[in-house]
Amino acid sequence: MNATDRTPADLLRSALATDPARPLVTFYDDATGERVELSVATFANWVAKTANLLQGDLAAEPGDRLALLLPAHWQSAVWLLACSSVGVIADVQGDPAGADLVVSGPDTLEAARACRGERVALALRPLGGRFPQAPEGFADYAVEVPSQGDRFTPFAPVDPDAPALAVGGAELTAAQLLARAREDAAALGLTAGSRLLTGRTYDTWEGLSAGLFAPLVTGGSVVLCRHLGQLGEDGLAKRVESERVTNTAV
Repeated sequence: MNATDRTPADLLRSALATDPARPLVTFYDDATGERVELSVATFANWVAKTANLLQGDLAAEPGDRLALLLPAHWQSAVWLLACSSVGVIADVQGDPAGADLVVSGPDTLEAARACRGERVALALRPLGGRFPQAPEGFADYAVEVPSQGDRFTPFAPVDPDAPALAVGGAELTAAQLLARAREDAAALGLTAGSRLLTGRTYDTWEGLSAGLFAPLVTGGSVVLCRHLGQLGEDGLAKRVESERVTNTAV
């Protein structure tokens, strides 16, 4: 983390400039057997494409509220950083009826229809696959994002003191988010190069911090596990060894 990094998007840019090839997010779904590993460069590319979709096709502006109805998933992490890049408030599991736009997984589509603004759906299939048929009233993320630009420049600078994240009834500015992430990283014992395994969900600050922000703020990486309870103790021990995990938050 550089002294000039004041938003999560700043952290990603610094990581990209420092060591683009190192792993950043390794995702497991223990209900399906899926494993995806994204380097800093690959993750940043997904974030840039998603931010371009958000700012361009979806016409989102700084201060807009996006209801993020997604589980702990690598694509959820991408959306969190895309929101930070544009200056959009990521309202995690927020009310779609009160949001300017909504991003939904396959299990929350009905609730997401309450949003009167733009709606984006993610199939959350392996390798970022699309829906067999896009849900009515939604843009299919997997269809829309590949054609977006690989570099992103916001139309307006992102204010680190503006609201950036809402979760669990609390709202944080980008600067407050980074401060809390640094505190959490210290409590978890994270340092540069740490590799944190977590099975926490993305519907609480603790889950978001362990699953993305605390590793990012320290120059570490995360092994993000969905449905970790299905793995078993022996399987978990093997994963810790194979993934060279240094810290856990399960």
